[in-house]
Parts: sequence; C-alpha cells; structure tokens
Amino acid sequence: MKMIRWSVLYSAVCMTLFSACTPEQKNREEAKGHLFIIGGGDRAPQLMERFVSLAGGTKAKVLVVPFASEDAEGSGAAQSEEFRSLGCTANYILFKKGEADLEENLKKLDGVTGVFFSGGDQSRLTAILLGTAFLERIKALYRQGGVVGGTSAGAAVMSKIMLTGEEAVNKDSDVSFPCIKKGNVVTAEGFGFVDFAIIDQHFIQRKRENRLINLVIEHQMTGIGIDESTAIIVSGDGSFEVAGLRSVMVFEPQFKTPPRTDENGNLSANAIRLSILLSGDHYTPPPPLKGAFKGA
Repeated sequence: MKMIRWSVLYSAVCMTLFSACTPEQKNREEAKGHLFIIGGGDRAPQLMERFVSLAGGTKAKVLVVPFASEDAEGSGAAQSEEFRSLGCTANYILFKKGEADLEENLKKLDGVTGVFFSGGDQSRLTAILLGTAFLERIKALYRQGGVVGGTSAGAAVMSKIMLTGEEAVNKDSDVSFPCIKKGNVVTAEGFGFVDFAIIDQHFIQRKRENRLINLVIEHQMTGIGIDESTAIIVSGDGSFEVAGLRSVMVFEPQFKTPPRTDENGNLSANAIRLSILLSGDHYTPPPPLKGAFKGA
C-alpha cells in the first residue's frame, strides 16, 4: 500500500515540475529539429544546401515567411526560387495582420519540413505572428524534427529577448550605439526559439559589439553575435555548430560581483567571457548563471 502511495506521489511531483517549465524550456527539451540562424548578407550556396539537407534534401518542402521585408512579395518569390534551385519544393506565404490563423493559411504548413524567415524589420514579423496558432504550428514543426531558419531580421526574431535596432538614451542620429548605458538598447518580445541567449546579426561587419554587451550586462544572459554570410545551426539542447564564411562572437556573463551603474547611467561588469568561433566550431551553452544579480 505504501509503495502505491509513493508511486502516486512521485508521478504527481513529476507532472507538477513538468507543467512548471516555461514554454521555451519545453520547446528545447522536446525539439528534434534544428534552428538555422544566419547573420544576414550574402548566403553562400553551401550554406543553403545545408539548410535543405537538414530539411530533407530533395524531399524537403520549404515555406518562406517574408513579412519582415518592405517588399514581402519580391523577397518571398526570390528566396523560394533560391530554395527550388537547390532541388527541393519551396513556396512563400503572404497575409495581413489578423489573418494568420485562417484555415487557408494554416493549411500552407501541411507537410512543410522547413520554414525560413526573411530579412528586413523583425518588428514586422512579430506584429503579424506573435500569439498566433500559425507560429505555434511552426514551433511544433521544429519540435517534431523540422528546420526553422532565418536571416538578418529572421535571425534577431529567434530569441525570446529581441533586439529592435532602436535606442532610448542616445539621441544622436549620426552615430549608433556609442555607449554602454542602462536602458539604452530597446528590446521587444521575439519568437523564443532560443531562450538561453540574445541573438544579434550583421555583427562584426556593422560593429555591433556595444549593443550586445549592453544587453548581456542588463539581462545577465549570453549574447550571440552572428556575422554576415555565417550561420549557427542549433540543436534541440541549445548547442550549435558554426557554418559559413565568417565568424560568431559569444559573450558569456560570469560576474563575480553585481554589475554597477554610475550617476551617468554607464554600466560596468566584470568577467564577461568572449569566444570567437569559426566555421566548424561547436558551442555548448553553460548552465544558467548561478545566483544571478538582479537590478543591474
């Protein structure tokens, strides 16, 4: 009798712990697919061939989601043609805000093995897709073994904390992100495929170190800066491989004392580990920062 009671109690505890997981944690734990996150710029054929291979090769069915682009139709047509030239089936989808969950649009995801978000403005993507069944079906596709990728804006949108490209403190339009100050880098909610890090794109090419370091300090979270013509291929456990022509910079907070802000709003921090990774290198995320300091 006691054994039965302990078994019931154990099962109840396990169910409680699982239900307490965040949706992002469940996505990572259950994911059998890959994220293919490109830093923007030119996409070398071998990079896109790798995407298609992960999506099923000649049997792959790719859906391009081009809403980030000012010319969504032109971008969708060009990128789907790029995929078709690699031997797979590909098409793109267009709809307006509020139409994502129409049955005709949800059906476009039937049989899809790869989804690709185009470049442009990541806020356009979130405005149309956040909170929709359409996005949840893409997440389910990823958990079940599909590939979800994107370039430029389609890279930034992958993380839960999403860079918008805007500044709140610096008002000098002639120079971008010239400081590391509290509250300067504006973020919004992203799609949350990556929950352990903040993604930045066009990274070394556009000298974006300041803004990512800013967020690493404020959020006490790993920052991943992906350069142009370069991708990270993320597995379900959060580890990734670098592919492409350039490099990836990873900033890991390893603070020994709390980050500090002076009277001018400048941020200080110690022990930020920097790794510069090249094509073929692999990365495994560390466990969450123990005893994270709040209120940086």
